[in-house]
Order: sequence, then structure tokens, then C-alpha cells
Amino acid sequence: MMPARILLSSLLPALFLFSFGSASALDLSSFSNKDQIGSLKQALTQGAETAVSNLAKQNGFLGNAKVRIPLPDSLQKADKAMRRFGMDKYSDGLITSMNRAAEAAVPEAKALLVSAIKKMTVADAKGILTGGDDAATLYFRKNTETALAGKFKPIVRKAMHKVKLAETYDQFAGKGAKFGLVDERDAKLDDYITRKTMDGLFLMMAEQEKAIRDNPLEATGALAKKVFAAIKF
Repeated sequence: MMPARILLSSLLPALFLFSFGSASALDLSSFSNKDQIGSLKQALTQGAETAVSNLAKQNGFLGNAKVRIPLPDSLQKADKAMRRFGMDKYSDGLITSMNRAAEAAVPEAKALLVSAIKKMTVADAKGILTGGDDAATLYFRKNTETALAGKFKPIVRKAMHKVKLAETYDQFAGKGAKFGLVDERDAKLDDYITRKTMDGLFLMMAEQEKAIRDNPLEATGALAKKVFAAIKF
């Protein structure tokens, strides 16, 4: 006899479709524009809040290999050399400080993301609903990236101001950039951290978006479940 847990798992997709109608009868045209955009906003708010809260906690960046902020590529050789001479604590201390700064800054994203969701048009919603797994994330990046940088950078700068290693880095990288040894974009540590913080945020948001598309049952609200089921099946 099939175990109850496995049986229930195998029946969930069928039960879900039975509740909301057959796959062939359920598509976006079955929903009004109001319902489409309303359900999308609901799901995106859920995804944005989850991504921000997961990153804002202690070790949200540092403890997550997908988003942990490393030293800039242009300093990787120097990092390896320092470690060979037993100077790990300097590199590790700087890496920890960079990620703590990102964790302190990322909560500022929530209000901007929610604002972008509220301003979403019907055309935006349709493009996201019928787009790829990261269509919504690309929408957010396009509409919030500049504002996010403006919010993140002062917080990052304040956090890094307490770390003398950051001042040393800026002096070294600033000189290195003049000779082409350090990427110009990495010449200031707060710019680098701000950029990496945004990259980590958008990566986590893309994962949240894909999860909802792959499994509509994860969406918040009955309407959002219906609309995303219509896209999936």
C-alpha cells in the first residue's frame, strides 16, 4: 500500500487543478486585467519581502554562498599571497565587514520595491506574467536600481567607516586603478559593496520568483494561485 504522505504528494497537483478548473480551460484570458495585475502584485510583494528579510538577518549575506560578497577580483591575488603568509585575519576581517555592511543596508530596499510594485501598469504585469522566470526581477532592476544605490551607499559607507581596513583598501585600490591594476569600478570599497548588495538582492528575488512560477501553491492568496497556475499548466 502506498504511504499516505507519498499518496498525498502525488495527488496535490490534481487536487489543485480540480479546485481551479482544468489546465486547458484556465489561461490568462480567463482573468480580467484587474485580477491579473492584482494577483501579480500580491505575489511580487511576497517575494520581495521574503528576499529582503532573508538577507537582512545576521549572516544573510555572509552565511549564504550564493550572495556572499568576496574581495574584488582585482585583489584575489593579493588575498592569496596574504593567506600564504598567515595574514588570513586581515582578509577575513574585511570580507566579514563588507557583508555586515550589506546586511545593514538591504532593509532599505523594501519600501522602494513595494513602491515599484504599486506603480506597475497593466502592460508591465502582462509582460511579467508571460515572460521568463526572472521577468519580474528584471523589471525591479530597471525601475529601482538607481534609487537602491542611493539608499544603500550611505549606510554601507557608515558601516565601513568604522573599519580601518576599508581606508587602507581605498588608498591601495585608488592608486592601483590609475595604473590599470584595479578595476575602476572597484576603486572605492563602498561602491563595490553597494553594487554587490544589489546583485545579491536581485538574485534572491529571482529565486523567489522562480519558486512561485514553478509551484503556484507557494503564492500568497487564492487569486495569485489561480493566475500562476494558469501560466504554468
